[in-house]
Amino acid sequence: MKRAMIIMNPSSGKEEAEKNLPHVAETLQKQGFDLEIYLTEKECDALQFARLACKHSFDAVISMGGDGTLNEIINGLAEQEHRPSLGIIPLGTVNDFARALHIPLDSSKAVEVLKKEKLRTVDICKVNNKYFLNVLAVGEIAEASFSVSAQQKTLLGPLAYFMEGIKSLTSKQAFHVRLQHDKGAWEGEVLLILAALTNSVGGFEKIAPDAKVDDGLLKCMMIKDVSYLQFIKLVKALLKGEHINDPAVEYISTSALQIFSSHHLKANIDGDEGDRLPLNLKVLPGHLNIYVL
Repeated sequence: MKRAMIIMNPSSGKEEAEKNLPHVAETLQKQGFDLEIYLTEKECDALQFARLACKHSFDAVISMGGDGTLNEIINGLAEQEHRPSLGIIPLGTVNDFARALHIPLDSSKAVEVLKKEKLRTVDICKVNNKYFLNVLAVGEIAEASFSVSAQQKTLLGPLAYFMEGIKSLTSKQAFHVRLQHDKGAWEGEVLLILAALTNSVGGFEKIAPDAKVDDGLLKCMMIKDVSYLQFIKLVKALLKGEHINDPAVEYISTSALQIFSSHHLKANIDGDEGDRLPLNLKVLPGHLNIYVL
């Protein structure tokens, strides 16, 4: 019999996770899966559960949570000898990866994706010894999101991250950076670096408009040191996907990226706190199979 593991964050989706669990479980059982259900209680639980699913050769892992839960699961599945197919029931604040794959953000509709049993191979990115599906960001604007509270996320959704980032611009600390990429090197003063695997970043779906989940490439953007007013203007263009040719933006497609700086900044990886610079990024093409429409 096929086996599926549901990894659920009970606090996701305004506590909607438990309400949706019976429907998800029933759907999988009707498809012939023998189920095991694991609930997260603390950081790294989802990672360990996913690793257990690999060790015991489960056929599928279903993520019921937000981008943080999904990121932990990816880190549990990545580069394992056996990697189960991954289903996503998005219950978080932003759900960038679900947006990029057009998986419905309505959990009851997302369950229907599992019924189709259609799989798509997708890339992930390795950064130092961790992994991500969506985006890596570097800069004080990116670090500002670490202070977004659970209450802010519930009340404001993706806008909470945006507002914290804008508040950090009062100090507007640029930093010097040097990048190594497929086509050479780039060096300069920047306010923010984004390296995206998907078009959706922070809930805004045009920040990396030409990004694809299966092309083996990162879309890397360096936003240069500009005035406050120029930055606000650039943000408006960025949200419309009209920023790529702006002289204040350096835009690079690459399968690998190294980021160096004398500033002691921490990366924001899929919305969570990551390693300090320097960073070594490498795309792992077609690394996972995801249930899609």
